[in-house]
Amino acid sequence: MSNAAQPTADPSGTDVAGRTDTDTDTDTDTDTDQIHQALYGDGILGRKAAFPRAWVEQLREDIDVALEEALGRPGGAVGRGPDRWYVEVHPEAIRGFVDIVTHPWVRAVNETILGPQYQIVEVGFDVPGPGAMNQPWHRDFPMPQETAEHHRLTSLAFNITAVDTEQDMGPFEIAPGTQWDSGQDFEHEMFPPKSAYPRYQERAVRKYPQMGDISARSALTIHRGTVNHSQKSRPVLVVGVDAPGAGNAERHDLAVTTGFWDSLPADVKAHLRCPVVDTLTPITQKHTIEGLVMGDA
Repeated sequence: MSNAAQPTADPSGTDVAGRTDTDTDTDTDTDTDQIHQALYGDGILGRKAAFPRAWVEQLREDIDVALEEALGRPGGAVGRGPDRWYVEVHPEAIRGFVDIVTHPWVRAVNETILGPQYQIVEVGFDVPGPGAMNQPWHRDFPMPQETAEHHRLTSLAFNITAVDTEQDMGPFEIAPGTQWDSGQDFEHEMFPPKSAYPRYQERAVRKYPQMGDISARSALTIHRGTVNHSQKSRPVLVVGVDAPGAGNAERHDLAVTTGFWDSLPADVKAHLRCPVVDTLTPITQKHTIEGLVMGDA
């Protein structure tokens, strides 16, 4: 597989607010200084064409199957605003799971930011469907004490789009550099007050990743999904990774079967600390996020 790169901007090279998307495409995809500067600076980094398009088509198939199953049982999918769903799955539901977590760029980013003992704690996907509205600006969880006191990132979220993102599909929008906002005046330490929205809108950059691209971001960086004006859904796979002791595994219920565990390379097992079971139990989402469920009507 070829090197990956960050999501690209729209064909004009700018987002809707007129800001140029300054992410750059380089060949030094495992340069630790570049990785550190990007995630401690803007809070997001990516690589282009990490995976072949045929591989992404298979990923889309897996997401579609898992979404249909999750919507058919209580608690299988959580609403994150109108016509927007999040589903957490076990690793073996994604046929390309090992490809993702063994990708050289993914490994380099994890080791640079989280250290060599990083832990894979989440596999899921977000699906904004036709009619999805603007989400409130938010971060995914309160700022950890380690980050607040020692200016250290302790988790990352990797995103892989299952479609070519177009401008009318409700692209992801992020406010670079805001992973360091304290959040003390945020509702639930996650949702900034609306009085702060102009600052985030001024900083906002929309991302238009294409099939095969992958990105890594701090989930503390303030972001939102935007209005999906199209008749197409925009599924995105999410892989969450922690530094040792970060504690996000408590929010998730990953497990693997004995057969799947036995098939994994040793260097994947070292980073996947979860129960090994005879039979998987479908994951019930542990909580809804009230502000995201409300969204903008």
